Amino acid sequence: MTRINTNVAALSAQANLNRANQGMNTTLQRLSSGLRINKGADDPAGLIASETLRSEMASITSAIDNSQRASNVIATAEGALSEVAALLITIKELTVEAANTGAISQTEIEANQLQVDSAIESISRISNATTFAGMHLLNGNMGYVTSGVDSTQIGSLDIYGAQIGDLSYLPVTISGVLSAQRGILEYASADTTSSVTLEIASNRGVEVFNFVSGYKSSSMLDAINAVTDATGVIAEYIDPANKILGIQFKSVDYGTDAYVSVRALPSSNQPFPVEDVDGNTTQRDVGRDIVATVNGAVTTGKGREITLNTTSLDLNMTLDASFGSGSSSTFDITGGGAMFQLGPHINSSEQTNIGINSIAASQLGRNDLGFLNEVSTGGAYSLVNGQTSSAADIIEQAISQISIMRGRLGAFEKNTLQTNMNSLNITLQNVTSSESAIRDADFAAETANMTRSQILVNAGTSVLAIANQTPQSVLSLLQA
Repeated sequence: MTRINTNVAALSAQANLNRANQGMNTTLQRLSSGLRINKGADDPAGLIASETLRSEMASITSAIDNSQRASNVIATAEGALSEVAALLITIKELTVEAANTGAISQTEIEANQLQVDSAIESISRISNATTFAGMHLLNGNMGYVTSGVDSTQIGSLDIYGAQIGDLSYLPVTISGVLSAQRGILEYASADTTSSVTLEIASNRGVEVFNFVSGYKSSSMLDAINAVTDATGVIAEYIDPANKILGIQFKSVDYGTDAYVSVRALPSSNQPFPVEDVDGNTTQRDVGRDIVATVNGAVTTGKGREITLNTTSLDLNMTLDASFGSGSSSTFDITGGGAMFQLGPHINSSEQTNIGINSIAASQLGRNDLGFLNEVSTGGAYSLVNGQTSSAADIIEQAISQISIMRGRLGAFEKNTLQTNMNSLNITLQNVTSSESAIRDADFAAETANMTRSQILVNAGTSVLAIANQTPQSVLSLLQA
């Protein structure tokens, strides 16, 4: 059929040419932008998946930045703590030197005291001056705040981490299972007239005592207690009101690492039988570690110290020696600590809390020993007052506290922050690869598509020109 009002062939050619032009435009847009999906119409499902992955990539990138910043905070704190550790070692050196009163004058001891005072002031200054972006790190601002701590049952309390989350406070309940015990031996006898040579020892040291014929039990107690700092053994009457019941030998320390040993040497003119508290004849008795539950978790301590390390609570505390079966204590952690957002999602499982206690001189030490500020001039344990032994105990405790704090911060930086950054970097790489596969243009395929589209456009244009010329053939019919 030959018609001139409707050129179906031309319409068909136009439609195909339009499709070829659209394909050409799409290909050129992808090649110029580098993206396979430039608008929702290109691939609706792909766009949704791509946007979700892009959001995830942004969160992961932010989490990596957070971890790096947290690492910088911890490194700043640890650097300051290393200086404090060096100052404490200097203080310990000066204290040991000041104890040598047989070869050092009072003037030199006073000079040592001045150096100690200066070092202690520097420690407190570091505590107040260590900051990161305006945040104080070592003055206690990053320590946990507690309420209701019973000081008669809990001697010292260090909270290293607490996951409070959306709660207003975190309750902590400690229930006793077994109390801590010392090593204890008893000599159930009154004064004796025969001489005896005793070897008395504990985990701290050993001494030999020669008691001549006719010695009194009070003399034995005085002799043993005079060197308790060397032997780690305390001697006292089983019942001070009834001294005839005999003598009790106790280790200073508690726990399975502590023991007391009382042995009569062969040179003695009489036996010296000792028994444990259960009446068993023995020359050695070992202490017992405390056992307690903290928020339902059973923990076996070391001596009187309880340590708990769970995902929600990380703490160390020293309980009273009487804290055993039937004993209970409760307190609340009401806030504080430093919370680091380490994951791409904001929830407690991807956040880490860590407490950094104050390192001011008034906080370094222990209640039953004293604190570092008391080693300064005018303090109860100053060198010029001759309290070098007590001062040394306080300084050793302070060194231990700083070392533990540095170790915990170092472990947090290495095992938590650095591993978290490594893991997130791998995750980011894989998520980026997935997003690229969905959204980025494949230049090899798009170049081939462009060549195809160019050929189709050229062919379509030529065909349309031919289709437009076809109706002119009708003229030949009219001329006939």
